[in-house]
Amino acid sequence: MTEKHEYGEYPDKTLYIPGPTEVREEVIAEMAQPMFGHRMDRMTDLYTTVVEDTKEFLGTDNDVIVLTGSGTEFMESSMLNLVDESVLVTTCGSFSERQANVAERLGKDVDTLEYEWGRAVKPEDVREALEGSDGEYDAVTCVMNESSTGVRNPIEEIGDVVADYPETYFVVDAVSALGGDYVDIDSHGIDVIFTSVQKAFAMPPGLAVCVVSDEAYEREVDKDSASWYGGFQRSLDYYDRKGQTHSTPAIPVMLAYRKQMKHMLDEGHDARDERHREMADYTREWAREHFEMFPEEGYESRTVSCIENTRGIDVAATIEAVSEEYDMVFANGYGSDLGEETFRIGHMGEHDVESVRALTDAIEDVADL
Repeated sequence: MTEKHEYGEYPDKTLYIPGPTEVREEVIAEMAQPMFGHRMDRMTDLYTTVVEDTKEFLGTDNDVIVLTGSGTEFMESSMLNLVDESVLVTTCGSFSERQANVAERLGKDVDTLEYEWGRAVKPEDVREALEGSDGEYDAVTCVMNESSTGVRNPIEEIGDVVADYPETYFVVDAVSALGGDYVDIDSHGIDVIFTSVQKAFAMPPGLAVCVVSDEAYEREVDKDSASWYGGFQRSLDYYDRKGQTHSTPAIPVMLAYRKQMKHMLDEGHDARDERHREMADYTREWAREHFEMFPEEGYESRTVSCIENTRGIDVAATIEAVSEEYDMVFANGYGSDLGEETFRIGHMGEHDVESVRALTDAIEDVADL
């Protein structure tokens, strides 16, 4: 039985994990505002600002839903909202495999297009699978940024393939990428794409964001059943009528969201994407100098680098020493097979090349590279 571990005093650590990531102090301070009711006009002002600013930042004409929860909420609700019977789940790591597990738990007929961990999903394989199914799949799912392996899947090209099958919907898990890695949502047939704000949005955890196409909304309207909490129709119709969420939101995190989204709009989506590319380029160059990159070449993540431990360093001990000596935290490999075989550096949110260099300098010092 789990015993109580009393919460105490802890030193601040700079986070370079795949999320949560660093949050501006002024954004955190927004959460200390006096509480107000979630059915007051003030909430309408707050929520409509959050939603419309998100649409502007992402450059989408599709609808946006922001709900209290993690991105996994929309992973589950998308299956309920869009899939009557069968779904094709592309898998190349832990989080894409989670999509398959969620669908199976919901009683869906799941086919998987499986890749070795570290390899990327290929659009031509998706087309072959769709052609072989006679258009029977209700949806195809893909993880944009497989943070367990550091793979960035080509969701744009995959979306273009799925768009040739109008009765099949394309669902993208962009939890560890959206907001830092640019994607043109409307131009590539993406019906549903969701994220969590504690990743590249650089906000405190607690909110999930979902972008929904008109076609996905109509699909749910035509279904006999759908998710209650994460229902597209329920969320969007309530927004149209009231400008609020259908259930009580995490108001303090919404306040932080409003503040951070203003920063993101000031920076701009293209500039934010470029900053993340620069961090990724620097980290890959450093990794190839001292180790090797784990992902398939040409498909490396722009927000999380998964580095192959070719030197055989003690990953757990190095992480602990960097934390103790430098108050910086990075991550080991994800899963029992990769725990010591790889390590991961999250370069997302408000980090820049200089802050990432501070971490790699610390790793070099501790690991005597």
